[in-house]
Amino acid sequence: MSSASAVDGSPARAAGGSSVRAAGGEPVLREVADGVFAYVQPDGGWCVNNAGLVVSGGVSALVDTTATEARTRRLREQVLARGHGAPAMLVNTHSHGDHTFGNYLFPEATVYAHTEARREMEQAGLHMTQLWPEVVWGDIEVALPQVTYQDRMTLHVGGLAVELLHPGPAHTVNDTVVWVPERRTLFTGDVVMSGVTPFCPLGSVSGSLKAIERLRGLEPLVVVTGHGPVAGPEVLDVAEDYLRWVQELARQGLAAGLAPKDAAREADLGAFAELLEPARLIPNLHRAYAEERDAAHGEALDVGAMIREMGAVFQEMVAYNGGPLTCHA
Repeated sequence: MSSASAVDGSPARAAGGSSVRAAGGEPVLREVADGVFAYVQPDGGWCVNNAGLVVSGGVSALVDTTATEARTRRLREQVLARGHGAPAMLVNTHSHGDHTFGNYLFPEATVYAHTEARREMEQAGLHMTQLWPEVVWGDIEVALPQVTYQDRMTLHVGGLAVELLHPGPAHTVNDTVVWVPERRTLFTGDVVMSGVTPFCPLGSVSGSLKAIERLRGLEPLVVVTGHGPVAGPEVLDVAEDYLRWVQELARQGLAAGLAPKDAAREADLGAFAELLEPARLIPNLHRAYAEERDAAHGEALDVGAMIREMGAVFQEMVAYNGGPLTCHA
């Protein structure tokens, strides 16, 4: 594998070789390029996501919020502490609650997202809170995007162009990546994660690979992923290696007549054992199996059916994990 060394447990590194990880396990808003900030929340596991901020000419745009009221209030405090006021714009990279539940705490901002992200947010509501009822979610509410797009859109943040690109089905069918070309900085949302196992049962394994190739073509220097430390472009290679491995496991599992959960149990994680949340292999295999059988993928999902299906898959993940899936949100 071309990038085994990138998952050896060492912190991912941003352009220039400096490790970008919040000190002491506390989330920190840190500048990663001129006027571009990453808000990294360790450890990056379930619902512990990253956000970002782009500032130019006294105007700012936020990339994603966080899962709980307390976490988003902390994010808001750090954003306002930069001295640029509240963001005028807020981009949701996809519909999932860890990236969107805090929208309502930025009432000054116009919220932008893919068309399907708004639809899924409206249908799913606060369902994510039922997966981890022990989490102190706070007094959260769903605040839907006010502006949606289909393929691409450009926001003008002061003097900086900020491009919203839909890469096709990947982590979900409604992903947005945020590209700041003048700063060579890319916010991937959960299309790519750093030190964390990819998760694409609600999107596409093959689509994720196509998306990664498209992102590589942008030639970013700094990559702020949806979860985990800030990285350079090598993080794309890790994700690609893992997803190709999942495809091969699916081919072998189907040939052997194994269910996805059994193929996962027999698999040697190898270098990928260093990635957080290894139990995600099971839902990833469910999607890869469907694609190997030529099942349609990448279409808009029935959220109700999605929730029912994922409930059963989550139980398989719990069994593989040897206990409940831990969420530190």
